[in-house]
Amino acid sequence: MKRSQYSALFFLCLLPFSLAGQQVKTGLEVLKKQHFKILEGKRVGLITNPTGVDNQLKSTIDILFEAPNVNLVALYAPEHGVRGDAHAGDHIDDTRDAKTGLPVYSLHGKTRRATPEMLQGIDVLVYDIQDIGCRSFTYISTMGLAMEAAAESGVEFVVLDRPNPLGGHKVEGGLVDDAFISFVSQFKIPYVYGLTCGELALLLNGENMLKKACKLHVVAMKSWNRDMTYEDTGLHWIASSPHIPHPITALFYPVSGILGELGYLSIGVGYPLPFELFAAEWLDAKLLADSLNALGLPGLHFRPIYFKPFYATGKGKQLQGVQVHISDYEAARLSEVQFYVMQEVAKLYPDKAVFDNADKKRFNMFDKVCGSDFVRLNFAKNNRFDDIRDFWYKEVDAFKKKSKKYHLYK
Repeated sequence: MKRSQYSALFFLCLLPFSLAGQQVKTGLEVLKKQHFKILEGKRVGLITNPTGVDNQLKSTIDILFEAPNVNLVALYAPEHGVRGDAHAGDHIDDTRDAKTGLPVYSLHGKTRRATPEMLQGIDVLVYDIQDIGCRSFTYISTMGLAMEAAAESGVEFVVLDRPNPLGGHKVEGGLVDDAFISFVSQFKIPYVYGLTCGELALLLNGENMLKKACKLHVVAMKSWNRDMTYEDTGLHWIASSPHIPHPITALFYPVSGILGELGYLSIGVGYPLPFELFAAEWLDAKLLADSLNALGLPGLHFRPIYFKPFYATGKGKQLQGVQVHISDYEAARLSEVQFYVMQEVAKLYPDKAVFDNADKKRFNMFDKVCGSDFVRLNFAKNNRFDDIRDFWYKEVDAFKKKSKKYHLYK
């Protein structure tokens, strides 16, 4: 399905439920339809956040807590917390949920992996979080580590599946080198991996990517297919983090998120267009836009933009640069964009080449998000994407073939 533009997406988000269609039934909706049978007679723990809602926007926490045949006994908090009351990267402490009184164990504080003590008295651990289809977004790391912990404690693991906002076809980026395994690159999967969280859980379990495989059950969605991005689903969007306020933002996260780790150029965080642009005080907006458009990158157009960020990189300064527009989503190669921006910046401003000027203390996080230092070390030699292209794509075809056997949807 071709998409010439995404402006209609914002209007869709404002439509009443009846007009939005609601054709996709998430794993939670399917679980409700099944009257929670797989959880009956078991003590249930739940890993979730504000994105865990049903089609009427009711929290998974409240649904399971109120279900007469479900014994929900504990909650587990990923980054941002179960109710979304923690900022990105903030340390989260164990606490109690104000509404239900249930204990909340932190998976983003002293530990990012559930301990045996946290799982004591739990028979099944349920995961229900809306992801964005990009490896460096930490919820899939939380999921995989929780699967390992569940396996080691003899606890079942259930994933309530949700759509991949990027669809089920895009796969981009190299796998993670052993030395760069981290919470932002926890598993050896591409940067953009083309699976739902349920499919990814099956792959992690089935391909021995975990220390120990768990007893896994995925509650699959109804009516989702791999051609869909989020606006096709008819579902309302809950911000998966403060800087992913709309489903369209998920499409742009892999466009600029790696470069954003360096804090060298603004990528729109701190302005109402997070991840959609590249800017600095010293850039000439029209010159950079012309240079990038001359590359003829499929499905992409670059428009000059001028603005002042309210916070983050460039706060309060007059910046200029380019806003990225996706004109043909299927043709666009998302993660390449930031490297071409780095390339053209170095060409136009040789003394401003990114790795010659960015804070070297931030190189470590850049490498972790890339999954290797190969990208930085080899790109920096000539500031050309061609020098890392083969590395970036060398595992893509093999991963597509491997992951296909775990597909739950056509």
